Amino acid sequence: MTDLSAKTIVITGASSGIGEATARLLAGKGANVVVGARRTDRLAALVAEIEKNGGKAAYRAVDVSDAVSVKSLVDFAVKAFGRVDVMFNNAGLMPVSPTNAYKLDEWHSMIDVNVKGVLHGIAAALPLMEAQGSGHIINTASTGAHAVGPSFGVYCATKYAVWAISEGLRQEMDKIRVTVLSPGVTTTELGHDITDKASADTIVALRQASMTPEAVAKAVLYAIGQPDDVEIGEIVMRSTRSAGHAF
Repeated sequence: MTDLSAKTIVITGASSGIGEATARLLAGKGANVVVGARRTDRLAALVAEIEKNGGKAAYRAVDVSDAVSVKSLVDFAVKAFGRVDVMFNNAGLMPVSPTNAYKLDEWHSMIDVNVKGVLHGIAAALPLMEAQGSGHIINTASTGAHAVGPSFGVYCATKYAVWAISEGLRQEMDKIRVTVLSPGVTTTELGHDITDKASADTIVALRQASMTPEAVAKAVLYAIGQPDDVEIGEIVMRSTRSAGHAF
């Protein structure tokens, strides 16, 4: 049993899916959990549930595309619990479409959230961790960082960027651990904002062989629960039913 009672963990994209499942799991292991997302009604319900079950949690609205907003989330965590031990940059968007659909606004949204959001989380948490002499940055990439499919070009590019940023940071850091999480298709709300019908149908088909967000949360717990001198650089995980599929 991993005891996280000494750790404060900040999670973005925590109003649903992987972020929500991870918050529940880590709070159940004793962590102080600070959750951020745009849908504060869901965050409030999550925190109430965690507290009802004896856990410690707090929430704050965050827009990860805004560096000031992310810094405010991290500052809030420090004010609430005194430190930040883990920054889980998990928020993401996946409005995939063929390149020649020219959905520029959606491309920019993915870059703003998937790439800039991770950078903003790193910039907000890393100085605190360096001052502490310890910490753990976890970034959600995807199996899309390792494979590309039709209509997924821009999305996969953003996730490869997350992988590259994480790997570069890992090589730069000594006492601060860095993990990039690359899950395959998971049953979450990711992709709910797809406006291209054919691409939306593809996601529905892929989700016939998907993992649960709770399975991914267990991978996060595994990475966090290692001894301080052990770093899990990357976790790539897929459903066993996804044989023959890149994702």
